[in-house]
Amino acid sequence: MSLTRFAVRHWQLTLVAFLLAALLGVQSFLSIPRSVDPQVPFAAAITTAVLPGADAAEVEETVAKPIEDVLQGLDYVKEVSSSSSDGVAVISVEFIHGTNAEQALDRTIREVTAIRSQLPQGLTRLDFRRPRPTEAAVIQLALVSKDASWRRFEKYAGDLRDALNVVGGVRSTSVYGLPRPEVQILLDPGRMAEAQLASTAVVAAIQAGGIDLPAGAVHSQGRRLNVDAGGAYRQLDDIRAVLIRGGSGRLLRVGDVARVEWGEPEQLVLNRFNGQRAVFVAVKQKDNVSAPVLRDALISKVAEFRAALPPDMSLQVGFDQSNDIQRRLGELARDFSIALALVLITLLPLGFRASLVVMISIPLSLALGVFMLARFGFTLNQISISGFVISLGLLVDDSIVVTENIERHLRDGEEPEAAAIAGTREISAAVLGSTGVLMFAFLPIAFLPEGAGDFVRGLPVAVLSTVASSLLISLTIIPFIASRLLKRETDPHGNRFLRFITAGIERLYQPLLHRALDNPKKTLLGTAAACLLVFAAVPLIGFSLFPESDSPYFVVQVQAPEGSGIAVTDKAVRDVSAMLAQEPEITARMENVGRGNPQIFYNNIPREDDTSYGEIFVTMREWSPRESPRMIDRLRARLSHYPDAAVKVVRFENGPPIEAPVAIRVQGPELGMLKQLSAQIAQIMTAVPGLRDVHNGLAVDRVDLDLGIDQTKASLLNINSDAVRRAVRLALNGERASTLRDSEGDSYPVVVRYPYQDHPPLSLLSTIYVPTQAGGIVPLREIATPTLKSGPSLIRRFKLERSNTISADLETGYLSSKLNAAVVEKLGKMPFPPGYHWSVGGTAKAANESTSGLGGVTLLAIFGIFGVLVAEFGRFREVLVVAGVIPLGLVGGLIALLLTGNSMSFLASIGFVALIGIEIKNSILLVDFTTQLRARGLALREAIEKAGEIRFLPVLLTSVTAIGGMLPLALSGAPLYAPLAWVIIGGLVSSTLLSRIVTPVMYLLILRSSDKG
Repeated sequence: MSLTRFAVRHWQLTLVAFLLAALLGVQSFLSIPRSVDPQVPFAAAITTAVLPGADAAEVEETVAKPIEDVLQGLDYVKEVSSSSSDGVAVISVEFIHGTNAEQALDRTIREVTAIRSQLPQGLTRLDFRRPRPTEAAVIQLALVSKDASWRRFEKYAGDLRDALNVVGGVRSTSVYGLPRPEVQILLDPGRMAEAQLASTAVVAAIQAGGIDLPAGAVHSQGRRLNVDAGGAYRQLDDIRAVLIRGGSGRLLRVGDVARVEWGEPEQLVLNRFNGQRAVFVAVKQKDNVSAPVLRDALISKVAEFRAALPPDMSLQVGFDQSNDIQRRLGELARDFSIALALVLITLLPLGFRASLVVMISIPLSLALGVFMLARFGFTLNQISISGFVISLGLLVDDSIVVTENIERHLRDGEEPEAAAIAGTREISAAVLGSTGVLMFAFLPIAFLPEGAGDFVRGLPVAVLSTVASSLLISLTIIPFIASRLLKRETDPHGNRFLRFITAGIERLYQPLLHRALDNPKKTLLGTAAACLLVFAAVPLIGFSLFPESDSPYFVVQVQAPEGSGIAVTDKAVRDVSAMLAQEPEITARMENVGRGNPQIFYNNIPREDDTSYGEIFVTMREWSPRESPRMIDRLRARLSHYPDAAVKVVRFENGPPIEAPVAIRVQGPELGMLKQLSAQIAQIMTAVPGLRDVHNGLAVDRVDLDLGIDQTKASLLNINSDAVRRAVRLALNGERASTLRDSEGDSYPVVVRYPYQDHPPLSLLSTIYVPTQAGGIVPLREIATPTLKSGPSLIRRFKLERSNTISADLETGYLSSKLNAAVVEKLGKMPFPPGYHWSVGGTAKAANESTSGLGGVTLLAIFGIFGVLVAEFGRFREVLVVAGVIPLGLVGGLIALLLTGNSMSFLASIGFVALIGIEIKNSILLVDFTTQLRARGLALREAIEKAGEIRFLPVLLTSVTAIGGMLPLALSGAPLYAPLAWVIIGGLVSSTLLSRIVTPVMYLLILRSSDKG
């Protein structure tokens, strides 16, 4: 017994399966994790090392190179890169795609920790992290106060962090822009000199008096008594009372030579929210957690915490990721409703009852698709949602074809049950073959390699799951429902809508088909010439990997002159923020001075500490496809004239992380030559129309101060070289000597340093005294001759070799593929010295990696499609006829891209894949029925004409419903998936119009010649 006969005859079991499928889908939809973007695992690890006071060259030599050497030896390493700047080294190791990300991070931590003793002792921070989409904050808060002390800020920010960390689904909560309060021992240089006391002696005395070490316990009369012998300091007076022996042997107290008070370290990071002093609190979610559910729990906690704040503090929500998710789901619901209405209208020729039968397949297929997507471990995000929207135009195809064939049997006078079984059986081979072809067409996309493949994998999985579900439903549930709902037609010509379409077919299509079959060669040659003409226009379209995001937020990057202090950068950020505040569509400005904004986009890694850099994260009311890009261009034009800093407005981009749309990496041993070559490359890129914001990291050197220590004189004075560095470091940056623990149990560092306001001035150097090995002190000025020196502000390395990347962004309306080709052409004429070479990065590199390794899967898909077709028809001639329809749809897709101004993006390419599957699907219906008619004894020409007339309606309905399903997506203007929708719409229009003529003509020519043979 066939599956269809079983489903119709055992309708009770079919009904139970129907209800089960619906309930599974609803349950999965309610429980599946939701996120804006796919949660793609990045097989990479980032090590950040902070060495205060060291220049870029010293950081490279002492930190970056040793760590690079050990990481390069790890298994499955793809590439190691690093950047060394003023006091900071960032070393990134990328592993071969498919490497377990957690294990990669563990190996990185183990190997770097093993060489910790070989790294400089002055390292204040050594952090490890793994980039992941969930590193992007699900919510970013701003704790705002005009007058609150930093110690109060620290108390409330810490309480807020603790309150949010216990919410289920939170990975971590981080506080940004908060200088950690500390107890400062501000040495008086005059009194220290008078007492012949070295600063290091003060540190040693405080360390000895504040050792936090349990003394043990004693026993008395059967009781155990813990002995309190002191430990961490509890009050400031305890520190002031610490005894020190001066150079003359006189006993002093710390309070005699220093001020002991609460303070903060030099503030190198500043934050403001809409111009008001603030600290930022960013909450990161765990993997496979639904962001909207987590957000609701977080907002509840925030409301509770806000109610307990003092009047001079407020807590603001600066960014909420769930707004994006709700917007995407709202757009899906809107597009789904519109598409559903359009599909219903297109089904009117089948009749109201038949339309209802077909419509049942839509929610059922989507329900099973969501269920399978959840079981495969995917989230509901903008990519998987795009897959379901694509499926909306595909999943009704099988049901339409089955229902239309059942209707035709009913019009021929059969009983409903017999018509359901016979009509489905007659068309089942074609349905199985066409759906198999469609699924094989999407197979390469599901196995795309590298980051781009991971990013889009949810789309083909959603399509494959939904289309496979629709196939099962069309062969079981649809015949069952049709046998119960559909009635025998009294009018063999159908309802008035069907009669209208039938009349159109007879009046327009039949004469045109007759004429084409009378002149088959001319028809085929004319069509081929038209296709070649359109294909010749492909270079005009251009290629882009992924478009810019249409999320209602962006960042403004502010780069002050190299070496600028925090005050200079702060002024530039304030000025730029004031200009942004004049835009009515902007709702919030999160200002960051000294570093980038906390990560809020899955592929955007924030910039580390840099006093010459600032960043403003800007949120808008909503993103308008028409008005918002104009506002961005307006801001770019206005801010480009700001005199005190280089200002760049940056929109976030979809897809895997890339450094810039156009990027050229030059490598070689010597920085001087690299700088010279980089300047030439930057000049070439600046001259290319369409490129803007050309950035060359070696363009400007950093100016620093060389103390010029006279080592000979220092030796004569019995001064150790380490003592000089320690004395200077203590004066400028401070040295942690102990810990103070307050009454609430919170611990604070006790730091010894020289007094200064905000930032250490140059004059501070003249007050520094260096200890001798004999116990005396010598003024630093006696052994130092300070001079200015220049050096690179940033040293990059790639694959253990020095490198520099020259990058550029695009003007609106330009494509990276064309501009990259223009740059590469000019670089090909540029001579390079031996040992120096260049390579392409940016979008071009990402595109090459995304398509590499695709050959095997593509071959599998091609041969799979042909295997299905051969199994369907048993001969290669019919397969050739079916495949001949492919260029007809490609022509329409290319024309649609040209007319709408879209490029051949990554998702547009996916649109062409889907289009090929739909085309072949429709062609199978025609060729399969023609073959059936010939098997029944009809002549070749007669079978072709009759099959063309009978199969015109189901092909027309499937194409129009697919177009209706894509239309809302195309008209939405969404940069990510609107091009995909236009490709399918344009291709279906051209394929539906042309293939109804060309496919019969090809069938006639190929089968006629074989019959003659």
